[in-house]
Amino acid sequence: MATGIRDKVVILGMGCSKFGERWDRNAEDLMVEAFEEALADARVERRQIEAAWFGTAIEEQHVGKSGVPLATALRLPYIPVTRVENYCATGTEAFRGAVYAVASGAVDIALALGVEKLKDTGYGGLPQRSRGTLADLYWANISAPGSFAQLAAAYRERHRVNPQDLKRAMAHISVKSHANGAKNPKAHLRNPITEDDVLKAPMVADPLGLYDCCGVSDGSACAIVTTPDIARGLGKTDLVAVKALQLAVSNGQEAQYGTWDGSYFATTRAAAARAYREADLDDPRKRISMFEVHDCFSVTELVTVEDLGVSPEGKAIGDVLDGFYDASGKVPCQIDGGLKCFGHPIGASGLRMLYEMYLQLGGRAGERQRPDPVLGMTHNLGGFPSQNVSSVTIVGRFGA
Repeated sequence: MATGIRDKVVILGMGCSKFGERWDRNAEDLMVEAFEEALADARVERRQIEAAWFGTAIEEQHVGKSGVPLATALRLPYIPVTRVENYCATGTEAFRGAVYAVASGAVDIALALGVEKLKDTGYGGLPQRSRGTLADLYWANISAPGSFAQLAAAYRERHRVNPQDLKRAMAHISVKSHANGAKNPKAHLRNPITEDDVLKAPMVADPLGLYDCCGVSDGSACAIVTTPDIARGLGKTDLVAVKALQLAVSNGQEAQYGTWDGSYFATTRAAAARAYREADLDDPRKRISMFEVHDCFSVTELVTVEDLGVSPEGKAIGDVLDGFYDASGKVPCQIDGGLKCFGHPIGASGLRMLYEMYLQLGGRAGERQRPDPVLGMTHNLGGFPSQNVSSVTIVGRFGA
């Protein structure tokens, strides 16, 4: 019987590039920036890394389809490198490959790295010609802001929410994330904003205004993982362990049948339920110390905190406005600034979220540091509300 991966794998070291408009750097430079920090943090030599997983989503724009760019940029010692892509969960998918390899006993030390170089390609997340039947027949004229504006409308209708209350909660989410990002030297956007800024900003897709949408940026993040015994043998203490790692992928039921009303993410609920079982976590609202969600839009964060079971269904607006998710609140969400302030270099985002959890659990988050955190959670969502992939990862102190 499957036993899961709880406490079988620990993070030996992590690194993260500066996110932003990195006009003076190519994708390989960003990979090296994240990798060198991770390698120094892990206190191992690159020859000790036995396998690598490389996450990048828009591969034609910068690095190509194979694992060769990673192996070449990092001068890896002729080891297997697997390139993976799974929409916006691509970075987490790379991490999953490395974690599973170590948990299985196939390798002792593995690397996961995600990167995306989007700013100098002109990519803006708008409708574009893609390959495949799904894109040709279903995504031909859809935009991300338009799709997630429909999520907001569906949520508002399901829970009979006053439109002004929804806008105020969304504004609070954006203001909170910008306040957190202002304290993070690796974030793309570091200017605090006000609720008035959000509410008076140009409309993108009603009710989503300019400050409700995350931006496009360049960035890379990296993790080196191993077993607890090997980590201790290398002199590591206060180990950060993987407690759970789950993915759920749409099977067509949301889009093709009548039970889903467009107001929530079925995949997130499925992935979260499995992750909580794997981590033996009964109540995320009480036991999670802080978490990161895929806040591509402010309404996505609002809906996701309910899908993860941190807020009761239909009650997230109250929690948001009460400051429950603020940096000083009970369970901070996006304590590093989130996608809202980092932007979304697709292949890197999942690992960037884990980087913040890793720093927090190690007491190294600087002025963002939470007092005595025990468990951290990250969530990715790729695709659109009716066709998507969700991932949920839980990390925490080894043995806790």
